Amino acid sequence: MKHEETVVVGISIGDLNGIGPEIVLKAYEDPRSLELSTPVVFASGKTMQFFKNQFKSKINLFNIDSADKLVHGKFNVVNVWKEPVKIEFGKEDKKIGSYAIKSLEAATNALKNGKVDVLVTAPINKHNIQSEKFNFPGHTNYLAKSLNGKSLMFMVSEGLRVGLLTDHVPLKDASEHINEDLIREKLETVITSLKQDFRIRKPKVAVLAINPHAGDNGVIGEEDDTVLKPALEKIRAEGHLVYGPYSADSFFGSNTYKSFDAIIASYHDQGLIPFKTITFGQGVNFTAGLDKVRTSPDHGTAYEIAGKNKADAGSFIQAIETAIQIFKNRTEYLHYRKSPLKKVSK
Repeated sequence: MKHEETVVVGISIGDLNGIGPEIVLKAYEDPRSLELSTPVVFASGKTMQFFKNQFKSKINLFNIDSADKLVHGKFNVVNVWKEPVKIEFGKEDKKIGSYAIKSLEAATNALKNGKVDVLVTAPINKHNIQSEKFNFPGHTNYLAKSLNGKSLMFMVSEGLRVGLLTDHVPLKDASEHINEDLIREKLETVITSLKQDFRIRKPKVAVLAINPHAGDNGVIGEEDDTVLKPALEKIRAEGHLVYGPYSADSFFGSNTYKSFDAIIASYHDQGLIPFKTITFGQGVNFTAGLDKVRTSPDHGTAYEIAGKNKADAGSFIQAIETAIQIFKNRTEYLHYRKSPLKKVSK
């Protein structure tokens, strides 16, 4: 999907009782932001008007019934629902969760059908979105099923990119999920993403050990010696610059991470704790490996400050900018892959 004007950014509104609507409005408060991208928010005009009044936003809402009717240079709001919604800031509410899902589903459909170029998702509450029809632990799992490709949670910032072998699984089960096929799948996804989405021709990737001190030769677990090391050796033999496993406890504090284009952590907190410590407020959650671009901020619903006009939109703005840049990089990469420059005959 090409636009001469701007990249079209589809936005799912997230949990209405959280800070999602606030940071969405703040991200486009400066009119100049509409010159860089065209937002299409999937919610309702009435609901967004409530938030506009609540946060004294100066944004002019442009209400439409379908993403087909978007107008560049406007803050477009697709009416996914028309009934009034009772907002109670900071409260976990199943009904509010259902509106978050309505928004997400509508935005995802628009993304699949080429009505928007990228998707940026505001934070949801993983508990109140659960239902018989929607039983995913979060955005990534839902999008993995809805879009094409093999998804990977990829946390990215200016100087640090962290992917995960296992994401939303209990810690006690993480090592059971890690096998050669999974390691290969995740590394191939990261390497491809670094090339097409971040324009890195020969990416260097570090992999963190499963156990403390990489198992200390089997004293603290055998998984690193029996599973991780052999898999990495095979992948290295194929010409990829993949290194490790590294002991995670000293990897970030020693600044070793700065020598690599990406780091793969074995489990969720092993990667996300250092990532958020180093980059909090400017980090972005990017779902790599899919045929469409999706990003989100690196924080949750923040119920404790919802409705108080205290939310920092920095990470959400970064998510928008990252999605736009990845979309442009990928479009260019795929264009030249399909139409490589012909060699000039002598």
